[in-house]
Amino acid sequence: MRYLVVGCGRAGSRLAQLLSTQGHQVTVVDKDAEALARVATAAAGPDSLSLRTVQGFGLDRGVLVEAGIERADGLAAVTGVDELNVVVARLARRIYQVPRVVARVYEPGKAEVYRRLGITTISPQVWGVDRMAEALVQAQLSPVLSIGSGEVNLVVFEVPPLLDGRAVQAINVPYEIQVTALCRDGHVLLPGPETVVRAGDRLYVALRAHAASRLEEWAGGAG
Repeated sequence: MRYLVVGCGRAGSRLAQLLSTQGHQVTVVDKDAEALARVATAAAGPDSLSLRTVQGFGLDRGVLVEAGIERADGLAAVTGVDELNVVVARLARRIYQVPRVVARVYEPGKAEVYRRLGITTISPQVWGVDRMAEALVQAQLSPVLSIGSGEVNLVVFEVPPLLDGRAVQAINVPYEIQVTALCRDGHVLLPGPETVVRAGDRLYVALRAHAASRLEEWAGGAG
């Protein structure tokens, strides 16, 4: 998979190295040549994989194109400025149709506002960089909250045609997967076991970490 990391501070460099060691192609964008040199050096060991750097401003479309945004599978905006991260994330999503976009936002109140705009946001007070990597790699599930030490996660996904017409009780798995809320036509409701879901509904689901792969299959329509 091909990922862009915009911002090469402590979080950005850590995220880039983590994704690279997982076997992904990573490009880091930043104005600071020294920061880019450090992350390139850190990734130059015997086990290093594909990691490249592009110097420039993250809002510069020419820089983003040079970094490969038109072919990117995901983008993480992790500069030190909330507003910049959100603008880069919206640009990636709306203009370049990058399928997976994550923005780091320091203020939890802002994060909720941006989520309503359809941007997956990560607040350092709640999520670590490792969780951000999961948000990028898990294609269909958008993480909302991690409970405890990550044993239980709250995720949101859009109901695929495969699950259209099924009752919530057919999706729930005792002690593993639990539908907690349903968003339809801009309205949120608490579904019961007999509630029928429709393609296009957004489901908020609490699940044990080990059950993510099963829900991922359903969310992707694989059955």
